Amino acid sequence: MKVFAFAAGLAMLAGAAWADPVEGVWQTKKDDNGNFGHVQIKPCGPAFCGVLIRAFDSAGKERESDNIGRKIVWDMVAYPDGLYDDGQIYSPDRDKTYNGDMTLSGDSLKVRGCVLGICRDGGTWKRVK
Repeated sequence: MKVFAFAAGLAMLAGAAWADPVEGVWQTKKDDNGNFGHVQIKPCGPAFCGVLIRAFDSAGKERESDNIGRKIVWDMVAYPDGLYDDGQIYSPDRDKTYNGDMTLSGDSLKVRGCVLGICRDGGTWKRVK
């Protein structure tokens, strides 16, 4: 029994060591009204998804939002050199979904969404944790 518990503990540690660098909580760029949010990105199937977990007003005060718990990013596939592509990004301030990609560099995540070849810069998100 002790051997099994030890092996299970090692497996959990190995999983944490292999966590993808994009996993974590990210602060979005401020929207046109100065509002921003925290998006938690984690694996979902073979790709990555991000859910809005907190919303803030332009003064940085936490606020209620109907979008809390909503997927903001989904189906992002990890590629070499910090690229995440082939997914979708929802923009709460525009109430639109875009074909999206993200580029990770350290604690910065550059986000972009496109519709019919026209792309919108989603800005650079900063890692919260």
